[in-house]
Amino acid sequence: MDATHTPVLSDRVVGLLAPALSEPGAVVVDATVGLAGHATALLATCPGIRLVGLDRDPQALAYSRARLVDAADRVTLVHAVYDQVATVLDGLGLSEVSGILFDLGVSSLQLDTDERGFSYSRDAPLDMRMDPTRGRTAADVVNTYGVDELARVLRYYGEERFARRIATAVVAERVREPFASSARLADLVRRAIPAATRRTGGNPAKRTFQALRIEVNGELEALAQALPAALDALAVGGRLVVLAYHSLEDRMVKRALAARVRPAVPPDLPVIPPEAAPTMRWLTRGGETPSPDEVAANPRASAAKLRAVERIARGVA
Repeated sequence: MDATHTPVLSDRVVGLLAPALSEPGAVVVDATVGLAGHATALLATCPGIRLVGLDRDPQALAYSRARLVDAADRVTLVHAVYDQVATVLDGLGLSEVSGILFDLGVSSLQLDTDERGFSYSRDAPLDMRMDPTRGRTAADVVNTYGVDELARVLRYYGEERFARRIATAVVAERVREPFASSARLADLVRRAIPAATRRTGGNPAKRTFQALRIEVNGELEALAQALPAALDALAVGGRLVVLAYHSLEDRMVKRALAARVRPAVPPDLPVIPPEAAPTMRWLTRGGETPSPDEVAANPRASAAKLRAVERIARGVA
């Protein structure tokens, strides 16, 4: 797995978080620890820190636990979705932390393990659960949602302009036989899309698979809960870094962070009351992206956008 996993923008992530982690015992939360790529870099660069790693995927946690064994006395790994960050910290007796990282989206482990069903390029069971021990699968969604509901998922989460055509084709085809494999679904999507559209933009099933993954795992709902909780958990001087990989989650990140950076008053108010002053400041200008060299070495980094803020005052903006 090491050969296929390269943490995205690792040097930049560490560079942004490290100034907040200089004090011995400083706590950093890796809310999506995955295969511990960023966690390993943070522990190596900041030898005095304590790292709390969350992941909903038990397989990823087992891998991370083995990979981080040499730093086991500084690491706490928790099986949890990132929207549970406040509960996890409360359970550990932590009222605030110095750094938090979110590396959103699907992990290399999930993409590269065929039986997880995330990839549209290889045939596998139509699963897509980030936690394969619980919840509905992509097959459940595809085989039970009506045309309107399925089209909504594809249009909103996948930004698929042929959402209704694909949904109609899926519902008609599953009458013959329920969907169970990723290859059969990917083939149907290809046939449902106009021929001229198939020739550009990569695999035509990409947007459908993205939409189903987000729906199955409740990713945007979890993120909507996680971001304010993470921002509230930062100590003064603490920093939050977020890596997003598609426009919906990046827009959500931008809005949540911007709400804490700007004053909580109308823009034309001449004086900002202390209670309405910003509690955060930007550490990045816009969404930072990987260099061409990084994308060439790690194509999965191509869609990444990084945003970061630092807490400058207490209170809730």
